[in-house]
Amino acid sequence: MALTPARSPHLARAVAVLLAGGAAAQLLPLLLGPVLARLYSPAAMGLYTAFAAWAATLAVAACGRYDFALPLARDEAEAEGLLALCVRIGIGVSLSMVLLSIVWIVLWPDTSHLVAWLAPLVALMAWVQLRVMWATRAQAFQAMALSRFVQYGAVALLQVAVAWGAMGAPGLHAAWGGPLPAEQAWLLVASQAVALGLAAWVLRRPAPRRGWLRAAWPPADAPGLRELARRHRDFPLLNAPHALLGALQDALAVALILAFTGDVAAGFWGLALRYLKAPAALVGQAVSQAVYPRLAQTSVAEGRRLVRRLLALLAALGVLGAALLMLVGPALFAWAFGEPWRPAGELARALAPYIAVHFVAAPLAVVTMAWQAQAWAFKLALVGQAVFLLALALGLWQGGLQGAAWAVSLAMLPYFGWYFWRLANWPLAPKGREAA
Repeated sequence: MALTPARSPHLARAVAVLLAGGAAAQLLPLLLGPVLARLYSPAAMGLYTAFAAWAATLAVAACGRYDFALPLARDEAEAEGLLALCVRIGIGVSLSMVLLSIVWIVLWPDTSHLVAWLAPLVALMAWVQLRVMWATRAQAFQAMALSRFVQYGAVALLQVAVAWGAMGAPGLHAAWGGPLPAEQAWLLVASQAVALGLAAWVLRRPAPRRGWLRAAWPPADAPGLRELARRHRDFPLLNAPHALLGALQDALAVALILAFTGDVAAGFWGLALRYLKAPAALVGQAVSQAVYPRLAQTSVAEGRRLVRRLLALLAALGVLGAALLMLVGPALFAWAFGEPWRPAGELARALAPYIAVHFVAAPLAVVTMAWQAQAWAFKLALVGQAVFLLALALGLWQGGLQGAAWAVSLAMLPYFGWYFWRLANWPLAPKGREAA
């Protein structure tokens, strides 16, 4: 079923549905965050943050990013051919993760409690993302909203439940004498894997014509897989490195913090960013999933007008959020999570300017994909990621965790300012030709 602009739901209604599902999905983790902070130690949260970041880095391009070409497919046959291509690539990546895990466990058996979850977590992340993009093509916004609620809301509930179960086991709480230590970080990972499985089940509809069990085999009327791979080669060649480096930025940031300041500081960083980026994740995913099909179906001139309106609205919201963090960040974190977590609030205050521009940028990631300007976006992202990591490393070296946060904020403001200016003034070139 090829989608046309006439059949597309109203943008405001689509965004409202996705925002409602996203708000419900974010509400539970935000409400349960103070409980999690008292059940798991900062060290356990730090290890979980590092492991989840590396798993997300490996999963982000597990389908070669051909899944993001699904909304651009010309008809149902091409879409199902792309789906088969994605599934085959994903199976290969998942099997390589199994081999990597086995080798890692043999060499470093002390890490087996976490590494054993690498392959299933990467596979589930990739499978959910593939189904999300299939639902995006069909504009099945209600299914996408429900899956977000299951994926993000269920993981917080499960993480609380398993912690209570572990601490209630005879003798264990007395042995630990408080929140779960770093060795129990695998409980956080296992809970995330179960939540991802539930989210994939929710997205079983809409399904391809022959069902999900035969998704790896393209239908007879689909173009050849080699032809599809060539036709959409910008996604693995340009978008995949772009997305991979974006995810790698988060993983390397946690690795730098672990190296300079230890796992407790990584726990502060992970908790702070989980809450600070929650609004961007909520608004960004909802807006981008609704806007992407619209931008792909319209002219660059009309799309540029839409982008300008989004920029103005998101910038106003971002400034308000940053002002709140600057004023009451430390007190807010100490009140919500307990006094031991006050440093996370001080970190939030220092990161407030960066979080504001990130909030504006998050929904706009699909714009250059729809405008077929992925090469330009990739080059700019390389600069941004280098600036971010360099500022973080220099800040850690000179001023510890707080110095790193202020350095990141100061360095990223001009970078994002240039990015927003370019999107707002995008050349009205014909679609299909990248604007430099």
